[in-house]
Amino acid sequence: MDETFLDMDTVTIEFDEETLQALDDVAFTEHRGNRDAAIRECLDRWLKSRKEE
Repeated sequence: MDETFLDMDTVTIEFDEETLQALDDVAFTEHRGNRDAAIRECLDRWLKSRKEE
């Protein structure tokens, strides 16, 4: 098992109701209801869009 994630910092984010609904929509349609996977995907998309700027 890759344990490199153990050295990573922890980040806590609060989402408003609208954002949670959007995440749940992505989770339901693309990740079989897995909200954590949807959050990772949306964060990855956001980071990549910032990199392109």
